[in-house]
Formats: sequence, C-alpha cells, structure tokens
Amino acid sequence: MANEPSWEDLFKPQPDEQGAPQQPAPVPAQQYPSQPTPTAQYPVSEASVPSQQAGASDDPFGELFGPADPAPTAAPLSRRELRETEGRRRPSSGGGSSGGGRGGDSTGPGYPKPRKKRNLLWLKITLPIVIILGGIGGAAAFAWFNYEDQVRELLGWELPNDYEGTGNGEEVIVTIQSGDIGADVANTLHQAGVTMTFDAVYDILLEDDSIGFLPGNWRLQKEMSAQSAIAALQDPANKVTNQLLITEGAVLPDVLEIIAETTGIPLADVQAAAANPQAYGVPAEAPSLEGYLFPATYQLEGTETAQQILQLLVDTMFEHLDAFGVAPDQRHQVLTMASIIQREAGWNIDDFYKVSRVFQNRLEQGINLESDATVAYGTGNLHTVWTTDAERADASNPYNTYANPGLPIGPIGLPGDDAISAALNPADGPWLFFVPINLATGETVFSETVDEHQAAVDQLLAWCDASAENAAYCE
Repeated sequence: MANEPSWEDLFKPQPDEQGAPQQPAPVPAQQYPSQPTPTAQYPVSEASVPSQQAGASDDPFGELFGPADPAPTAAPLSRRELRETEGRRRPSSGGGSSGGGRGGDSTGPGYPKPRKKRNLLWLKITLPIVIILGGIGGAAAFAWFNYEDQVRELLGWELPNDYEGTGNGEEVIVTIQSGDIGADVANTLHQAGVTMTFDAVYDILLEDDSIGFLPGNWRLQKEMSAQSAIAALQDPANKVTNQLLITEGAVLPDVLEIIAETTGIPLADVQAAAANPQAYGVPAEAPSLEGYLFPATYQLEGTETAQQILQLLVDTMFEHLDAFGVAPDQRHQVLTMASIIQREAGWNIDDFYKVSRVFQNRLEQGINLESDATVAYGTGNLHTVWTTDAERADASNPYNTYANPGLPIGPIGLPGDDAISAALNPADGPWLFFVPINLATGETVFSETVDEHQAAVDQLLAWCDASAENAAYCE
C-alpha cells in the first residue's frame, strides 16, 4: 500500500555520536530470566561444501590425543545439510620453539689467556641439557595448551566436573519444555548455574534411559550435584505453581503446556482459549498468538482463568513494544523479525544486532532470508532447524524463506526485549552469512562471501567431531 512504511523505514540503525547503533534504554518492566534452549542443529546452505581430505598434520600430538580445539572462522546463514556434508577438514596445528645464545671472546692486550678448555667443557655439558629441557618444556607447553583435557586424563589430573551436595541455598527456577531431550535438560541445568558441567548430567542420563522429565517450571538451587538436580526434577514438591516462567525463544505450543502445568488448568482449556488470537487484540494478519506472549516471570494468585493469563501476557508484550516506540500497525513485522533473530542468534546478545543486520542486508538486496528455522517451524518441527531439500523447496509452506521472498507470515517464537531492540537497531556491517562454530557457547562467525562461509562450516564440523559432548549438540 502507498502509505505503508517500508522495511527500511521501520528497521534501520539509530547511530550515536560514534556511529554505533543506538540501543533503546532498558524497559522498566518485569525482570525475566534468560534461559534459552540451545539450537543444537545448524544445517548449511544448499551450496554443498566441497569434500576436502585433510593433509598430514604437523601436530606431533594429533594422533595421540586427537584433534586440538579448532580456531574460530566463518559460515552461512542458511546452515543447511551439515548432516549430509561429507567433506570435513580437520585443522592442523603446529608448534615451534626458538632459542638463542650469546658468547664472547675477551682476548687482547692486557687480558689473561682464557681457559678455553674449561669453558668448552661447561658448554658441552650444559648446552645439551638446556636444549633438551627447553625442547621438553616447549613440547609440554604446546601439549598442555592444545590438549589440556586429554593430558589431564592421561596423567590422572582431571578437574572435577560435578558439585557435591544439594545446592548452595540460592534458588533458581528452570523450565523444562515439552519435547526436551537429555542434552536439552543437561544444557538448561548447566546454563542456569545449577550444575557444574553439561557432562555431569548428560553422563547420568546416558547410563539410565529410564529417567524422564515433566514439562513445567521447577525450583532448584545453584551448585547442585548432577544426581541431586535430576532427583529434584523428579520430585513434584519442587514444581512451581505460583510463578509462571515463560522463556525467550519458546514456541506457543510449549508455552500453553507450561501454563497448564503451572496453573493446573487443563491443557485442552488453555489451547481452546488461545484458538482465537484476535480476541486478545493482536493484529488481524497474525495467524496465532505465536510471538505475542511476552517472555517473563509472572506472579500468579491461582485464581486466574486461561483467558486472563493469555491477556496478561499479550498486554505485557504490547507494553514493551510501546516502550520501544513501535506503532500498532508495525507490531506484526517487528515481532516476526525479532522472533527469527531470537531463534537464530543463540544467547550472545551482541550477536542479536549482527544477525539483524544480516537479515536486513538480505532484504535490502533482494536476497531471500533462507532461514532453516522458519522452514522447520512451518513444517511443525518446532525444536530443530534441520530441514530437507524437499522442505526447503516447498513454496506452499508460508514460513519457507527459501522458496518465498521477504518475511514469513508470522513469528516463529517468543522474542524478548533484546531481540526486539535488535530488530529495530541492527548493527552496521556488510555481512550476508552467519553460522555458529561452537554450539555450546553460541560463538558465531559472520561473513560476506560464500567462500568465507564455507570455511566456517568446516570449523563447525570440526567442533562437532572434537568430542562426544560436542556431538550431542550436533545430532
């Protein structure tokens, strides 16, 4: 329509005096914890990565310990077909040492004749020892910095990976989503500070596949042993019923289930209450309440109906959008973009603004977004971003940003303040691609060219191969 604001008008950075994107001041609203569920799968783009055989490594410890941790580089936005990619390049690492010596001869008039024999004998004895010790030290340093975990295991010096006891008294609420698998639960507990490591929980779950988890909010403590944390999640007494915790990036079906599990309202009643999104004041083009429920912690009295709870969550989202200066007729576009950023950017807040820039650059240049997260959402696979060739080619999927230009028809999850801010204030940059190279930390590489992108894909593949723990994120 002629009077409808363009994408460039709605989403462009507001530079400050130094030229950096101006980010809105924090919204004075309810505090909400950031406990994102890891997006463990990142397929690569349709342009397949060429198969490359690794050359002989100059790493003398490579065959003893396996590959050293890869150094970060780059990869593409589309994240497609990692599973099918056969070319895996293992980065080689090398070490070097340097040494130097200093000698002098003080012969000349007025000086006694030097005792050359004794000096040479000293050198013959000492220099080889210095060289040997220096070589050993350099090799040991190289091995330690590149293979610390393996060296510790070999020498029996492993660091503890688990706390002892049932916690330090500091309460924390964690959310178990419907469909969470063992790796998801292990990561949630670790990210919340409940357990010391991912492995501490994951190893227990691997040994006992009878352990299951019910969705909902659970009251735990920080610094719990893995065993005590798992036990606490099995105890109904720890289930939270007076606080409704909705996490950023959660999808609508899971949120409805969390509401039912927290309040005791039958799930069918909650789903029925959400069936008419326009009843809560959302725009007519919104296909559902997806994206319109603000993620936060809500104190409940226990007397609320499903309709009242949903209205509270929608009203809170509108309050936050108003605080950002988003006009009512812009809400749907903003929330759609913010939800994709929330899903694609992991939990590194700085990356939110870069991901936003990648998507805006693509829109401005007429390039399809090619987000596997949107495609997967449209297929009903809400907890993965892995997609198939057929799914990416299906233009009948209104969320398919490979086959269809522009934004999908609606949000693909619940964005928080950071994602909304990023949608409105993208960083400055020329990037067209991005990919995470460490799925545990969310470390992401942004690049301009397909070649840079493909190089980064190799880094991600190497990371996935580096350990069983890493592989759990890549399955």
